[in-house]
Amino acid sequence: MTRAKPIGVILAGGLATRMGGGDKGLLQIGGHSLLERVRDRLAPQVASMALNANGDAARFADLGLPVVRDSIEGFAGPLAGVLAGLDWAAEQGAEAIVTAAADTPFFPQDLVARLVAASEGQDHPLVLATTPRTGEELKSGGRSRVNRHPTFGLWPVALRDDLRAALKEGLRKVVIWTDQHQGREALFEAEPFDPFFNVNRPEDLPRAEELLR
Repeated sequence: MTRAKPIGVILAGGLATRMGGGDKGLLQIGGHSLLERVRDRLAPQVASMALNANGDAARFADLGLPVVRDSIEGFAGPLAGVLAGLDWAAEQGAEAIVTAAADTPFFPQDLVARLVAASEGQDHPLVLATTPRTGEELKSGGRSRVNRHPTFGLWPVALRDDLRAALKEGLRKVVIWTDQHQGREALFEAEPFDPFFNVNRPEDLPRAEELLR
């Protein structure tokens, strides 16, 4: 069965505590905000797009995207943003969404195509992006040979009420929920650098500028 192109949802609802708070996505590299770069990278890959963020939506007006806020109170993590995106997608009549983090400007330009390909045969498309562990990371990573990137995934609208119930029961860890529903993984290369590198701390900004060049 050929699936319709998913809707894109940029996740910007976090607290950015390692950055001292505020909106990481509004930080700039190369003269453009991280959010602008994520938007422009995701737009060609999806049918339409929304931004998940909390607080005053007016601060994102320049992006030209609808803003959907978490419906679960208390900053319940990325899964709350996924749920907000799924609820919005349901209103659009969509079957699935693909999420991307607001602070990760170099994610693959074939992200959506490869997530969708990995979901072939699933009743409900549910796939997380992964990259191989290498070097010291591999030594310290226990048995897992991959890094799962839980803010980059393909999510089915059909399971949104199940996700809502899990969040209300206190679930916060993405991979616990995806594993419960036979979620799959799509493996992306991490050379010459991990495309899911994110601007998490102030010292990551110079690295992002270097990667941009």
